[in-house]
Amino acid sequence: MFENLSERLERSFKILKGEGKITEINVAQTLKDVRKALIEADVSYKVAKTFTDDVKQKAMGMNVLTAVKPGQLMVKLVHDEMAQLMGGETVGINLTSKPSIILMSGLQGSGKTTFSGKLANMLKTKNHKNPLLVACDVYRPAAIEQLRVVAEQIGVPVYTEEGNKDVVEIANHAIREAKSKGHDVVIIDTAGRLAIDEEMMNEIETLKNAVNPDETLFVVDSMTGQDAVNTAKTFNDRLNFDGVVLTKLDGDTRGGAALSIRTVVTKPIKFIGTGEKMEAIDAFHPSRMADRILGMGDVVSLVERAQALYDEEEAKKMMAKLKKNKFDFDDFLGQIEQIKKMGNLKDLASMIPGVGKAIKDVDIDDDAFKSIEAIIHSMTPKERANPQILNQSRRLRIARGSGTTVQEVNRLIKQFDQMRKMMQMVTNTSKMNMMMNAMKGKMPNMPQ
Repeated sequence: MFENLSERLERSFKILKGEGKITEINVAQTLKDVRKALIEADVSYKVAKTFTDDVKQKAMGMNVLTAVKPGQLMVKLVHDEMAQLMGGETVGINLTSKPSIILMSGLQGSGKTTFSGKLANMLKTKNHKNPLLVACDVYRPAAIEQLRVVAEQIGVPVYTEEGNKDVVEIANHAIREAKSKGHDVVIIDTAGRLAIDEEMMNEIETLKNAVNPDETLFVVDSMTGQDAVNTAKTFNDRLNFDGVVLTKLDGDTRGGAALSIRTVVTKPIKFIGTGEKMEAIDAFHPSRMADRILGMGDVVSLVERAQALYDEEEAKKMMAKLKKNKFDFDDFLGQIEQIKKMGNLKDLASMIPGVGKAIKDVDIDDDAFKSIEAIIHSMTPKERANPQILNQSRRLRIARGSGTTVQEVNRLIKQFDQMRKMMQMVTNTSKMNMMMNAMKGKMPNMPQ
């Protein structure tokens, strides 16, 4: 995500590297390069020019501290201005009504149905809501079935009326059902429509007026760049939506939509989709996104993703197993599943400061764990629970069963043993520290 833009911006800042002070000449040269980088990332010329003009004005009005190099100051100014360009602060969704109604809108293929499921899943798991999905895409073949499949994955009910083409009627019936069954959020998935299709635009406008949603979200494929911004403006003129959702930010996007859309439609970006999995959804934080664009990583979002999947009871069981040296391949498999749920592996790695640049040319496949899983699944339950019994003949059988080599099986078992020892050592160290601290608390003060 944003790899090309990050690289170009880094090159731009090198112009100021080694400069003793900020001058109008070196700032102009740097910002000319920044403007080119933004335009190449599909940011409109007008937005890019306003952005660089604002940065220049702030740069020329600042005295550079002796402890801060001009290049560092410019990175800070660009970061702050970029965060401001994308909205400045995080804006949540309105969930005050009972039930709260969220209306999804957007183009065909923008990812509305998948995102509706992700949003329902997030509201259910993080906000402890009881959502109801509503199928109001009555035109696309298999659209209702797709929503059903998504709903089944996350354990959320879906309201459908097969054969009914009246979306206002379907939505009203769904809201009535939500009230009777105690659902506190209703998410209405609508058909994708072209902005130039007057009949379809009239339909969603009528639907919005009929259900009076608490939130109308415009879902846009970030890979469409500047076209996404133009479409958002047309939709906003008709629907006056409350916020934007950027999907497919894990793809090869140039970032133009993320950087321009807030300025053009003056509506906040509220969520981003970062992969196909139902957990691959994040609230949009302008400052964190600016960090990532400038190659600074985003550790806070990484920790939040991990915390969202953290199960306290499971963690206690794992600690107990580690203390007894009972951590086995079934537990290891469970940890891999947890990591996979966090999202695209390359995207996760890019959140660690300095790593994004290091792995930009490395192809990290989401199936990177496939061979490890195949090896573990080729073990018997007894072997997974008792790794110490894995002799050479068993390893040969596992290699054949998993389609790997004995060397790969040996390597995995060796790495697993090393990891288990390290985890036990960390557990024992923290236990020892706790005992020492407890003893310190009980010891009397010694005379000086």
